[in-house]
Amino acid sequence: MMQDEHLGGPAKRNIFSQAIGRISQVYQRYLDLWTPHVISRWTVALLLIFVFILRIFLSQGWYIVTYALGIYHLNLFIAFLTPKIDPAMDFDDGEGPELPTRSNEEFRPFIRRLPEFKFWYSVMRSTVIAMICTLFDCFNIPVFWPILVMYFITLFSITMKRQIKHMIKYRYLPFTHGKPKYQNHENTSRSPLVEV
Repeated sequence: MMQDEHLGGPAKRNIFSQAIGRISQVYQRYLDLWTPHVISRWTVALLLIFVFILRIFLSQGWYIVTYALGIYHLNLFIAFLTPKIDPAMDFDDGEGPELPTRSNEEFRPFIRRLPEFKFWYSVMRSTVIAMICTLFDCFNIPVFWPILVMYFITLFSITMKRQIKHMIKYRYLPFTHGKPKYQNHENTSRSPLVEV
């Protein structure tokens, strides 16, 4: 009798852990399905941010939550624009490695500190958490919101100015739009059927 109760205990924990594992697998499956759809993902993210801003505008509150969300999104954006291996961190004298400017130099692709998918995922998660925070009055701290707006604009301007100077100094462009695409002339002129 005592032995049967002991065998039943771990099975319940096992069912619970299996359920959690199954939910996480389904969640990861949907994330994997969303991965190649960049425009759709960012459209949903911008729509969610618009709904959040509309909620703040209509409720006339939760300005601290909005300010914290804006600062967090700014930090994510800066990490998205920054290279994974920061040339300014590698060298103390300020003369770090640069991207190649001539054809005989080594090619080093731009790798972000925060990849695009993780950037999107963090934006979505933080916006949902901020939306949940607006459901509780304890987060609705009364503040004079124009000061927060001016401080955020100032912080954004200073941070972006520093980031643009960093991009100019180390000669990198974190976006792929507008960059030239090179093709190998040997492979494009010959047909694969000609090779023997």
